[in-house]
Amino acid sequence: MSKVQKLLKNWPLHLAMLVIVVVFEGINTITIPTPIGGISLLPMLFAMVAGLVLFLLKPLTFIKEEQSHLGGDFVMIGIGFLLAKVAVNTGIQLENVLKAGPALILQELGNLGTILLALPLALLLGFGREAVGMTHSISREPNVAYIATKYGSESAEFRGVMVTYIVGTLLGTIFMGLMASVLGGLGILHPYSLAMACGVGSGSMMAASSASLAAAFPEMAEQISAYAGTSNVLSNADGVVMTVILGVPMCNWMYNKLYPAIGRGKKEKKA
Repeated sequence: MSKVQKLLKNWPLHLAMLVIVVVFEGINTITIPTPIGGISLLPMLFAMVAGLVLFLLKPLTFIKEEQSHLGGDFVMIGIGFLLAKVAVNTGIQLENVLKAGPALILQELGNLGTILLALPLALLLGFGREAVGMTHSISREPNVAYIATKYGSESAEFRGVMVTYIVGTLLGTIFMGLMASVLGGLGILHPYSLAMACGVGSGSMMAASSASLAAAFPEMAEQISAYAGTSNVLSNADGVVMTVILGVPMCNWMYNKLYPAIGRGKKEKKA
């Protein structure tokens, strides 16, 4: 069956996704006020939950296993457009990148520290090669595209990066919004430092956390937005470089060393 025929055969899936996007974009962002700051729930969050519910109710809906695999192909198409946008934004901000200094440019190195904790924990929980995809980075769109290109969209590594991507989208915005509010209220770090930390490479997470921070420091709202936005561009720009040069090789090296000792390979060896 050709790709065109496959698309036409699964037209109910595309119609359902279009309705979901239109409905939740119409609802727009919902902000829930709390004593420690507002929690922003973006349309993307609701859209992903709605799609997940439709799939889980597949005996009652027309979203079947075949349609879910077809949806994976469209993820890669969408990521392609997003990467083009990221590239354009990075080019526009090139002057700011050069002026930012080492504090912003080298912030992505902090991501490598999480690998030391996350990968062993993933192996202890029973994951295999999925752990490499799950823990090599924050697993946003550029990282998903790189893993898909390097290992393929049917690989264990791709399943791992997609799990982190989805969980990060569902819970990351809430977590980042709350964390920015809490840290801003504690007054331990300067608001500008927290603003730079908001730019983790995810537009939704950056928007949620910087909005919470700006609400806590309204007199610095413009500066917070500028620092968070520039930091996010830099995280997207050098994040892939860090992933290719350091993140994935580091994960593969640790995986080869640790999997026989604490992964399922140890149990298989004993058996």
